Amino acid sequence: MQLSFLTPLFDRRGPWATVYFDPAQNDESGAKRRELSVGEACRTLEDEGADAATVRAVRDALMDIGPAEDPSGRVVFAAGGEVVLSHRLSRPPQRLIAGWAPLPRLTPLLELSSQDPVCLVAYIDRTGADFERRGAAGPQDAGQVEGRQHPVHRTATADWSERHFQLKVENTWEQNAAEIAEALNTAYEESGADLVVLVGDPRERAAVHERLPEAVREVTTATEHGARAAGSSSPALEEAVEEARRQHNRRRIEEALDRFRAGRVGVPDKPTDAVEGVPALVEAVREHRVETLLIRPDGADLARETWIGADPDQVAVRRTEARTLGENEPLPVRADDALLRAAAVTAADVLIVPPSDGHGDGTDVPTGGLGALLRWTYEPAPA
Repeated sequence: MQLSFLTPLFDRRGPWATVYFDPAQNDESGAKRRELSVGEACRTLEDEGADAATVRAVRDALMDIGPAEDPSGRVVFAAGGEVVLSHRLSRPPQRLIAGWAPLPRLTPLLELSSQDPVCLVAYIDRTGADFERRGAAGPQDAGQVEGRQHPVHRTATADWSERHFQLKVENTWEQNAAEIAEALNTAYEESGADLVVLVGDPRERAAVHERLPEAVREVTTATEHGARAAGSSSPALEEAVEEARRQHNRRRIEEALDRFRAGRVGVPDKPTDAVEGVPALVEAVREHRVETLLIRPDGADLARETWIGADPDQVAVRRTEARTLGENEPLPVRADDALLRAAAVTAADVLIVPPSDGHGDGTDVPTGGLGALLRWTYEPAPA
């Protein structure tokens, strides 16, 4: 997950009010529960020292959240008497989460927001294609392409006099497939998609697939459900697209963990491209070396105390260390919040690693729940 959408949270200093809110059911008892939950959240913020203006802004924002528009709830981030960001959740929080702290509380957002990748669906026929972007915001138009319209249909006869026409049909198909593949590659790059799903006749899908650049082919799959024609959508097509997204995400996590395991296991004092544990991660984020931050939500290190300054790369394990980075008044924060802030402003990716199932030896996930893949190899300094 890229965290660029959180940039507004790091353009200003806190402290921050964070509330993860479930609007409950859309009935009379649900309305009463919402009112009670809003009151509980605001009391928690007041008890932790939030100013009246910020509590008021949070209360107003929470009262506007309803089950019809936000069935899974929202997270609200507020500071300085105003709501800075409100984000829709993919799954409702199991309990009310509210807090007042120097940094926004971010890890629950990663857990409750969809990590499913952005998918570009290409609805293909012999004459062109329509592209649709599927992400957290729902289906969005991503453009279309139209090829040659004539001739595209074979004749029924096998007479030798029709062979020239049949060849022209074949040429039209091939030309259209090439144009669709070129347009699909452009749409893939512009949409920021992670994978592509091809929808349409098997021959047309194959013709487009073989003309795609290799990098796009590697993240492209196809489904036998659906077509380009209006009204051809179906529950089977929707499930096929969602399953493609889930499988892509599972593969991505598995590949990241494979790389992490290989990168962290090596000869002592030799270069590595993966680190784990708060001290090593703090050093990596200060040097902007984190490519992918790995977080296991049940890890003990997430709540470990770290110290921060005004700049995202001013992170330290100890207060005295933070002062050497140029921050005269460092603030204590959770390690996961400090690392996520640094990841967001350095365009690092973030992956939520599934919690331990209790049956393994713990070597397949970062120790303490925090790890990172690095942008370049790290070579430890000589002792």
